[in-house]
Amino acid sequence: MSASSVPLHIAVIGAGPAGLMACETLLAGGARVTLYDAMPSVGRKFLLAGKGGLNLTHSEPATTFRARYAERQPEVSAWLDRLDADGLRAWAAELGISTFVGSSGKVFPAEMKAAPLLRAWLHRLRAAGLTLHMRHRWNGALTPAPADASPDSARWTLQFDTPSGTKTVHADAVVLALGGASWARLGSDGAWQPWLAGQGVDVRPLVPSNCGFDIAWSEHLKGKQAGAPLKGVRLTFTDRLGHHFSRLGEAVVSANGIEGNLVYAASALLRDEIAANGHADLHLDLLPAKDLPTLTTALAKGRGARSMPNHLKEQVGLTGVKAALLREGLDAAQWTALCADPAALSGRIKALPLRLTAPRPIDEAISSAGGVRLEAMDAGLMLSALPGVFCAGEMLDWEAPTGGYLLTACFASGRVAGQGALALLANKG
Repeated sequence: MSASSVPLHIAVIGAGPAGLMACETLLAGGARVTLYDAMPSVGRKFLLAGKGGLNLTHSEPATTFRARYAERQPEVSAWLDRLDADGLRAWAAELGISTFVGSSGKVFPAEMKAAPLLRAWLHRLRAAGLTLHMRHRWNGALTPAPADASPDSARWTLQFDTPSGTKTVHADAVVLALGGASWARLGSDGAWQPWLAGQGVDVRPLVPSNCGFDIAWSEHLKGKQAGAPLKGVRLTFTDRLGHHFSRLGEAVVSANGIEGNLVYAASALLRDEIAANGHADLHLDLLPAKDLPTLTTALAKGRGARSMPNHLKEQVGLTGVKAALLREGLDAAQWTALCADPAALSGRIKALPLRLTAPRPIDEAISSAGGVRLEAMDAGLMLSALPGVFCAGEMLDWEAPTGGYLLTACFASGRVAGQGALALLANKG
């Protein structure tokens, strides 16, 4: 890699999956690598994400998998050419971590947890020579070497805030894997945005992704149904540009609105619609297994002395939070009129309107969108404005739904950034 007997020093900032994969790639290429992170230990968000079962990747066909990255499919596909879902499973196997495919096609470690994988990985990285410095928070200082500096001088000077004061570090190249702005308590706070923008890097504002949304529920529904799961519903939404979403799944009614995997899958469309129009109107089919004529016929049957809730339960099986949502937003007169019209009642069950007013705050989101524009980088993920500085992971301008797609692309981008740094410095010295 270098004519010098001293390996080139590369500083990697950020100890999540992207940063760790960059470290592994760089070490394999013969570089001397130091990893810095503001947190007391590595992989904090990775560990929390895997607490209920680490969804490492997905087993679906490659063409379907890559389509999950929407408008960034061409760029992310290039990363996946270096490390795709099958490659990630093979990599885990090399660490002694076997994986299996769940009923939904998601891929999990056999032990389900992230901790065994992370322990094995760190053991291998330390054995390969990785130096780690925790509680080292990069403060944005990033200075290139003077134009008249010796060819053997380090290209970059960085500063870190540490428990013992400010520390200055010199490196031949830098890989930034700083995360987005969700779950700030785990280290991803987005503080890097103005720092890089100030150095001429094109950065899109970070926004929530895979997030819940606000709905102006009544106090009654908040008090009775907050936290209730919505199982077996179909969410349908068409935005102002004609993009259509329709999927069966599960959601959760929260005190603030609605969240859960079904909502997360549509969150990018919903978020962008709210940004453009101030709200997003979706529809829920509360009983997707029953068609409209069947529902109408069942509800047209006389209910005698039964209450409407009992009639809904006995005739169509609508109970609990679904029945509460059917009544939500209607005054007494509107509800009475609806109950007297089986066709209208069935129509509301099949297409319950919900108006979303705002995405939940970014710190509550599973991930974030926006960040360093891919157009501001080369194919090796080096910043055009800062040659020798590379970026990887969630801080880049792409997004994906949950289901293993986020993690896979983070791992893959770390490998690309590491290889990019090696290629740049191959002839230095």
